[in-house]
Amino acid sequence: MNSSFHPGKVWLDNHGDRIQAHGGSVLFHQGKYYWYGENKEKTTGQSKIWHWGVRCYSSTDLYNWDSEGIIIPPDLSDPHSPLYPESMMDRPHIIYNPLTHQFVAWLKVMGERGSFAILTADAITGPYTLKHAHYNPCGLDVGDFDLTVEADRAYLISQKPHQSVYIADLDDTYTEASGYYTEHLHRSGPPFAREAPAYFKRGEMHYLLTSGTTGYHPNPSELVCAQDIHGPYRLLTDPHVDDHTDTSFNSQISSVLKVAGKDLYIAIADRWVPNLAETEGEKFSSGEGYAQTADKFKRMFDPSIQFELTAEDLAAMRINSSISDYVWLPISFESGQPQIIWQDEWQL
Repeated sequence: MNSSFHPGKVWLDNHGDRIQAHGGSVLFHQGKYYWYGENKEKTTGQSKIWHWGVRCYSSTDLYNWDSEGIIIPPDLSDPHSPLYPESMMDRPHIIYNPLTHQFVAWLKVMGERGSFAILTADAITGPYTLKHAHYNPCGLDVGDFDLTVEADRAYLISQKPHQSVYIADLDDTYTEASGYYTEHLHRSGPPFAREAPAYFKRGEMHYLLTSGTTGYHPNPSELVCAQDIHGPYRLLTDPHVDDHTDTSFNSQISSVLKVAGKDLYIAIADRWVPNLAETEGEKFSSGEGYAQTADKFKRMFDPSIQFELTAEDLAAMRINSSISDYVWLPISFESGQPQIIWQDEWQL
């Protein structure tokens, strides 16, 4: 039994298997936590399998997790399905609608044009029914995203790939956008364009954590805050204190969990490439590894430069994410400034 968190270490469920909840989130419902995410057990980088559905785990203490199985299974029969294993489905988010008494799951699916698959269920563990196979809210492009419910109103926070982040109001069913949205964090393109938005609210302040755009190589996080969910947002500093590697402690945040009954917020992140520090050596610890990757992405997406991907570049895009680890760290607040401080081990 676990009695503490060990960021970056292998995390096993109560049956002794690796937890497969990548790009995930945690939902608290009726006294129990549910951690769900991309099931990457077959994503070894040796085939075109991107996912094997969405797995879910349950816990009462956040340390020890029981497997609830695959709650949204892959569709093995239809190559055009958003749930086909070779479709680039990732970063599932599930919210509960108290008006319809249903759980609503949004899945990002990248293809010729990115879109959302949206499903509903009467229980968080399913079965889920597909509501929309390919949905673009307000006609917008989609990317990494988050969902939140504030006073029974739901919001979508999505990346507009390589451009900005937009926040859209959802309708009463939580399965579609109402039509109103605002755009924020405009950037010129990778590596500066923001992705992986993770939203949380503390008191009356709305916070948004985002990652840069450098593929599986981690980068510095950016934190903004606002008095209203639709902004305007004010830029704060990178919350990762004393991170000389410029990699957000070799992780990418996918969501933020507020622990029930506590003024405690946990940044939930993936360590996509666990051995990155070993392979980059001094370049990793000095930040040079990130700087070189950022420069490569800047040149890659600069229309004035003819850039060709090398075999090494292509290999870096196909990782063995079945062995990716997790980095859970508490967010502290110093004079209102959220901070994430590295800890080898910590407790609630």
